[in-house]
Amino acid sequence: MAVTLQGLGCGGAHPSMASRLPPPVPSTTLGHGDVFTVNVVGEKDLPTEYRVQPDGTVDFPYVGRVSVAGQEPQEVADVLRAKLVEAKILRDPQLTLSVKQYNSKRVTVIGSVTKPGSVPWTEGLRLVDAISQAGWFTQLGDSRNVLLTRQVAPEKTVTVSVSVDTISEGRAPDIPLQAGDTVKVDQRAF
Repeated sequence: MAVTLQGLGCGGAHPSMASRLPPPVPSTTLGHGDVFTVNVVGEKDLPTEYRVQPDGTVDFPYVGRVSVAGQEPQEVADVLRAKLVEAKILRDPQLTLSVKQYNSKRVTVIGSVTKPGSVPWTEGLRLVDAISQAGWFTQLGDSRNVLLTRQVAPEKTVTVSVSVDTISEGRAPDIPLQAGDTVKVDQRAF
């Protein structure tokens, strides 16, 4: 089921349409291709950067292959800590884990932009950022009527029309995106 909300009138999208878009749902679980760093206090010789493999695992020194896909970063840190203790490598390991890049989470930008395709989602990514990463609007791109589609439940999406001009001019706030959002830029009607 899809719900579409569009502003009408020759002035482009109605500024309040974006307010009808549900807020983004945080998505911080790890997946294939994501890159994160682990720092173990007092263990400077350990590698610090790890990439989640296609099977959802990483190889961590002393403990071997660890499944991390679908887990939150703090859960992975807890698992690594427990495995270091279980293997009798460290008694009370202190470690920090931070995600460097979510390659498994994307936002799709299609239509009249210079480089259509998907851009990596990062926490705090906003509509103007995503369009910028896609090379901005082509000469025919309609910046006053950008469609943003968000999945809000299984089998249910909401689409709103947004004026990027209004955002760029400071008359409306930029819109935070969530992983999986689709941004569609149609051509201007002449």
